[in-house]
Amino acid sequence: MITEYIEAALSKARYEIIEDEEPYYGEVPGLEGVWATGKTLEECRKNLREVIDGWLIVRLRKGLQIPPIGAYKIEELSRLEIGAKV
Repeated sequence: MITEYIEAALSKARYEIIEDEEPYYGEVPGLEGVWATGKTLEECRKNLREVIDGWLIVRLRKGLQIPPIGAYKIEELSRLEIGAKV
């Protein structure tokens, strides 16, 4: 579920070339504060994937909403049960 959300977010990413030491810049519209740079487009995309992952962890820990991307939604778990009834 989280992997699919990250892939969906990356498919919405916008990239541009900026004047910087790391000229490739990428961001995901709708995910506030999610952006990354890189020396190559592939490096920028890899960094953006890591930023999305960290952004999700922070939002889940703080109980903040995570906007859906297409059909993908991540909601806070109110209770987690481990184990199976036999």
